[in-house]
Amino acid sequence: MTATQQGGSRGYLFFITIVAVLGGLLFGYDTAVISGAERGLQAFFEGAKDFDYTDLMHGFTSSSALIGCIIGSAISGLMAGRLGRKKSLFIAGICFFLSAAGSYYPEFLFFEKGVACKSLWVAFNLYRVLGGIGVGMASAICPMYIAEVAPANKRGKLVSWNQFAIIFGQLVVYFVNFLIIQSHKNDPAVVEWTNQVGWRLMFGSECVPAGLFTLLILLVPETPRYLVMSGQENKALDVLTKINGSSLASQVLSEIKATVVEKKEKLFAYGILVIFIGCMLSVFQQFVGINAVLYFAPRIFESMGMGDPMTQTVMMGIVNISFTLVAIFTVEKLGRKPLLITGSLGMALGAIGVALADALPGVPGIVGVLSIMIYSASFMFSWGPICWVLISEIFPNTIRGAAVAIAVAFQWISNFIVSSTFVSLYTWSPAFTYGMYAAFCIIAAIFVWRLVPETKGKTLEDMSNLWRSRK
Repeated sequence: MTATQQGGSRGYLFFITIVAVLGGLLFGYDTAVISGAERGLQAFFEGAKDFDYTDLMHGFTSSSALIGCIIGSAISGLMAGRLGRKKSLFIAGICFFLSAAGSYYPEFLFFEKGVACKSLWVAFNLYRVLGGIGVGMASAICPMYIAEVAPANKRGKLVSWNQFAIIFGQLVVYFVNFLIIQSHKNDPAVVEWTNQVGWRLMFGSECVPAGLFTLLILLVPETPRYLVMSGQENKALDVLTKINGSSLASQVLSEIKATVVEKKEKLFAYGILVIFIGCMLSVFQQFVGINAVLYFAPRIFESMGMGDPMTQTVMMGIVNISFTLVAIFTVEKLGRKPLLITGSLGMALGAIGVALADALPGVPGIVGVLSIMIYSASFMFSWGPICWVLISEIFPNTIRGAAVAIAVAFQWISNFIVSSTFVSLYTWSPAFTYGMYAAFCIIAAIFVWRLVPETKGKTLEDMSNLWRSRK
């Protein structure tokens, strides 16, 4: 009996998972690139002669990609259902590439290079919104794609790799931004160079992973569940055989056929509770405040007066990577709920530490830095990867595309609320801001304990029966 007959090809599953998680890497890369570029970008547009570039406008520029994220996530279900998961990811890749190129050179065709003006500011933000559309689509469809190709006993771990890729993408861009600044550190005109060229190189560097993802996605198969929905059962069986082995492929195909009637089921066919839980998972993942740290890390560390903020940001990225690995290697052993509850309490502890460091006089800056690290690390083994795992798992096949799109749209709306209010709140009172995030962490732990089902070891088809019984 061949390996394919016994248990499928691990190499084949590994390859398609790696390609899919490149979408997660781009997600992280695109959302975090602004952390290094925003200061140079601010100085560039402050030099405009035809308008006054205010802090409010800069806040919009720093978070404009999130508008695209909301759009991309909202249309992801429609696109995944109409075009398929694979073609939708290809379109997301195109959005990533065009956004990176356009953000690097927003003057293309219509403006004089290096001359800031209001119209150029609008053009730049449109390119950022385009990249956000790619992020929004990838954030919903990449976990969905992996969940739909992965065997049940490997699904949690493989979907968690998507979160690892997101954090790795952030770490990569932290390093890239750091190296770009370091390349001209000894240049007397380094500030002017950063304001004119440095931020462009940061955005333009994304063209490399974006181009690679766009090409490689053409080499992976469509998911078996979408193939069955579109009447291509033979192709679905072929993919399932390569992944699961021939002895199991027919059984999995029968289960898919029994539950995949996506076009005939309404969104609330399984009740409102499953939609509510999916959306609230997304809301809590953002309201615990993590992206306020990830997007503005250099500014936060600078305010604590603990050395080079870019170096500390890179260190935080390394910590984030390490604790994401904890989730990947424990999610199938410990389950989803224990990791979420433990992480919520750890984040609350870290956030309280930051609040106390600000509120109490004479507290060394290192206390605030370590508290930020605890806060971030706790997120990375819990809400970071596990939220995506659950969103890709809990919805029945018949409503997954639309339900995931709604849940992820809630996530990006919540992200925009947190990110756009953080600077004002932090400037007013860091203690209040992190105290508020700590409160949300505790509420999130209670929510998971009381309402979220454990999905460890369950097939995607099992979720239909679970929600029908709780309807």
